[in-house]
Amino acid sequence: MIIFRYLSREILLTMFAVSSILLLITMSSRFARYLAEATTGKISVDILFSLIGYRLPGFLELIVPLGFFIAILLVYGRLYIESEMVVLSACGMSQRKLVNITLVSAMLVAVLVAGFSLWLSPMGARQTELMLDEQRHRSEFDSLQEGRFQSLGRGQAMTYVESVSNNRKRLNHVFVAQVVGDMSQESVAVIVAESGQQMVHPTYGQRYLVLHNGYRYEGLPGNNNYKVMEFGTYGAYLTPADSSAAFTNEADTRTTSELLASDDLESRVALQWRISMPILVLVVAILAVPLSRTNPRQGRYLKMLPAIIIYLFYLGALIGVRGVMDAGKWPLMPGLWIIHILYLGLALLMVNWHNLRLWRQSRRSRAAEVSHA
Repeated sequence: MIIFRYLSREILLTMFAVSSILLLITMSSRFARYLAEATTGKISVDILFSLIGYRLPGFLELIVPLGFFIAILLVYGRLYIESEMVVLSACGMSQRKLVNITLVSAMLVAVLVAGFSLWLSPMGARQTELMLDEQRHRSEFDSLQEGRFQSLGRGQAMTYVESVSNNRKRLNHVFVAQVVGDMSQESVAVIVAESGQQMVHPTYGQRYLVLHNGYRYEGLPGNNNYKVMEFGTYGAYLTPADSSAAFTNEADTRTTSELLASDDLESRVALQWRISMPILVLVVAILAVPLSRTNPRQGRYLKMLPAIIIYLFYLGALIGVRGVMDAGKWPLMPGLWIIHILYLGLALLMVNWHNLRLWRQSRRSRAAEVSHA
């Protein structure tokens, strides 16, 4: 029990540290993507941290298994380098016992990952999709920021607003420039108005930007032949804002109970993927034990790179097969299970490979003794 507590504590603490670093890197990358969309007006700045919070379980669903795998490599690699594993082996700690101890920690991590993949991640994905759907139904009027030039109408117009009211229903000192006309004869229209407000069509629900007390200038750049129009009221249609941060797979937003009750291909594939995440933890736990075996003369990190490559091939194979299954080019059975079976077989072979070599060496030694006798 002392050895079990020692190894489990070292693995779990290292997993927490590694997963925290990987999570920070992943969240920074995703936050930069959301921030880029917020600066272009596609999503509101107010929901940035909410989006990250709801996506957190989905990040952890993939990060925790990798963090656990790296933790086993680091902890057991250190034990080999410092000859602690030699002492444990002399006390009767075989590879199989080491695998059994590792699997106990792996089961705890697998339960944690199952909670993310089967419950928290779909819930977060659904809330994220609801927020993004609300952003897509906003008008570009809602994304205007005072004191800066912004593109509207998917790049068709450029606008500048000096100030916006607190309820975001009134604009003050508005400037709008846009290209009008056909491809053969394009001209530039510039609109300057004292104020503007958003109005909704009572019948069709379409939103318009209504400008008050201003001028409209239209003509070709460099040409003195242009039109000037003074208006008291001028209206323009507002296109809905667009967000590219949506989920491409609708099944990812469904609860696990909904996937179990559904018989369509997309739901079956998504269910297999969610179950595959905790299975991945158990398989890589077995795989990491032989991969962590290190010669003290070689250094602790010599086998880290090939081990991580093997893990990435494992995860990449699951993602690739899932994509083929979604396209209907791979059957649900064996589905993703064939990848787990192949890597489980590889892990068991590597675990028993050392014992097989020792058995062969002892057999050769006995044969040599018999021949000498």
